[in-house]
Amino acid sequence: MTRVMQFNSPFLLGFDALERMLERAAKASDGYPPYNVEQLPTVEGEALRITLAVAGFSREELSVTVEENHLVIRGRQLEEEERTYLHRGIAARQFQRSFVLADGIEVKGARLENGLLVIDLEKPEPARTLRTIEIAEDEPAAPARRVTRDAARSPATE
Repeated sequence: MTRVMQFNSPFLLGFDALERMLERAAKASDGYPPYNVEQLPTVEGEALRITLAVAGFSREELSVTVEENHLVIRGRQLEEEERTYLHRGIAARQFQRSFVLADGIEVKGARLENGLLVIDLEKPEPARTLRTIEIAEDEPAAPARRVTRDAARSPATE
């Protein structure tokens, strides 16, 4: 069951991009290839690892890109025309899997080992800033300027 989130409340202004992002993430979940997301221990910040099962794909048949705030993994196996299969249980299908990245998350690297594509992500601890705002002294208000009209030229007397 898919839960549709609506941001059409008058109290939620400017959340159109968030709604589109959630819709895009919901559409991208077809289940292939299977993957894991793990949180790694770090001294500072946050580290994540995404592992995709991509058995049968070579490095040349895989691509990992970051498009705006989306991590996109694509795979496309080339067909070998000279083979004749009596049974084909291992599909050579293309895929695209995308993950929405929060602001500040950086892709540190990707590697292919034993049929698993491993992508390491890091979110450094944000620099904490302290800014003191000086409070100004009350300055006496400037006297209001009076505007007077010449009584002889006033529209009321014409």
